[in-house]
Amino acid sequence: MVVLCSCPMAACFFCHKPLGLEGKVPFRELCPHCGMDVHVCLNCEFYDTGYANYCRESQAEPIRDREVSNRCEYFVLGSSDSTQDDAAARAKKQLDNLFKKK
Repeated sequence: MVVLCSCPMAACFFCHKPLGLEGKVPFRELCPHCGMDVHVCLNCEFYDTGYANYCRESQAEPIRDREVSNRCEYFVLGSSDSTQDDAAARAKKQLDNLFKKK
């Protein structure tokens, strides 16, 4: 299995500093700035609170603690900003639809 970084500016979910990682991310990789685990749901491109189990990957097993290193085979390092932007855009669209004038 090869896990690739989908975003060259991937940042740590905890300290928000650039990780500087590319390619396969080991399960036990730590942030060079704050020492937090990198292979966690909150750093994954598929993490999304709008989906079941907070994951856009439907085949991923549920993870209890999303801030601790896990063994998810679907992990893809993503930018914490892109996940937040996607969620914000989706929420805005839902609000627009809710309050749309008829």
